[in-house]
Amino acid sequence: MNIEQLKARLTELHEISKGIQAKADADKRDLKPEEQTELDAVMAEFDQVEADIKRRERIMAQESRLATPQPRQAPAMPVANGNPTYPVTEAMAATATVGLRNTRLSTVEERQRWGFQNMGDFCRSVRAAVINPGNMDQRLIQNAAISTAGSELAGADGGFAVPPEWRNEIMKLVDGEGSLLAMTDQQRVSGNTITFPVDETTAWQTSGGILTYWDSELDTITQSKPNLKDLTLKLNRLTALVPMTEELLEDAPAMASYVTAKAGEKLAFKVTDAIINGTGVGQPLGIMNAPCKVQVSKIGSQVAATFHAKNAASMMARMPAASFARSVWLVNQDVMPQIMQLGFPVTDGTTSNVGAGAVYMGPGQMQGQGAYGSLFGRPIVVTEACAALGTTGDVILADMTKYLSVVKGSGIRADTSIHLWFDQNTTAFRFVMRMNGQPWLSAAIARKNGSNTLSHFIALEGR
Repeated sequence: MNIEQLKARLTELHEISKGIQAKADADKRDLKPEEQTELDAVMAEFDQVEADIKRRERIMAQESRLATPQPRQAPAMPVANGNPTYPVTEAMAATATVGLRNTRLSTVEERQRWGFQNMGDFCRSVRAAVINPGNMDQRLIQNAAISTAGSELAGADGGFAVPPEWRNEIMKLVDGEGSLLAMTDQQRVSGNTITFPVDETTAWQTSGGILTYWDSELDTITQSKPNLKDLTLKLNRLTALVPMTEELLEDAPAMASYVTAKAGEKLAFKVTDAIINGTGVGQPLGIMNAPCKVQVSKIGSQVAATFHAKNAASMMARMPAASFARSVWLVNQDVMPQIMQLGFPVTDGTTSNVGAGAVYMGPGQMQGQGAYGSLFGRPIVVTEACAALGTTGDVILADMTKYLSVVKGSGIRADTSIHLWFDQNTTAFRFVMRMNGQPWLSAAIARKNGSNTLSHFIALEGR
């Protein structure tokens, strides 16, 4: 393992140690023999990993000292009138002018881009550095990923870091409109794992957790205690590798649009699809595979590939009352034509139909509806992550604030390399995001009065 992986393991071991001790503290007892044995083993591994990290850091420090170049001796310069004179060639004057143009950054936006006009301008400079390292763009030298002295060799040694402005732009695309990640209960972490205490008891529960009782004067008050569970999530990795050919690098505007928009679009949909359909193995646990999901039955003799107002009403009835005001409808786009026509027959006390009670409201008719209107007053979100019309998962009623997402605090990491396809004159751009997620609940909610369970995530049976 490298140093970064070892540090992640160190954090993981620390969380395990805290969890063992916290469990004993919560029960107000000493550690059990098996817990003490496990804790000793974890702490021993912690010390071993910590020592391994220190050893590797010392080796890296030695390598850095050995690689430090020796200072050059400058030749004595002629002196005139007590002041040294410096011969300036035409090439030096041109280089100085270019250097001033590239480093004189008057605005915050220019400094965030390191002086580059756009992503295409940056990519073109990287390409030029590969072809002619001796005439490297000064902006790359000053901001090279691993250089500490501004050496022209830094580009060939380790590539160049993508300027911060494009990193931020890609992260905005992932969190932007159309991504479910922004709707979730999002937590930022610095380590590799995080543990949450979870209370899944309900207000009407009569056993387990904190309980309340009616009693009389002088009665002994009945005691109770919290009933908490541990929820631990370990970050998974989502990546995009984008090679840039010589032809693409020659077109700066196309490159700026291609790298930022396309990589962000792919990452955004991958996260959204995992939040809905993820297996929980190497990726987030999605709504459709979560044990807390409730599946509502179709109407008797319902025609295939149809969606009725009664389906929507049945789904609404399975959402906890406090969550319905925060819920959204996640639907496949093919369901929209039927949703737009939904309604209940209205009679005048006889069997005659005198109108229709609409349950769908179009865009603009109600505040906070979104681009696709609302159903029973809740916004409609259309996504390709939902299943095809007529299959389970084509319509989902969800309170996304009850879906826990954990994202690495650094967000998107963007790197470049000129080595991977060096012989093909191609630069590789790599984007890495680490995250995980799952619903807060581990099971559907049992009710006090009624046999139907409740959940924050309700899907309709296949028709």
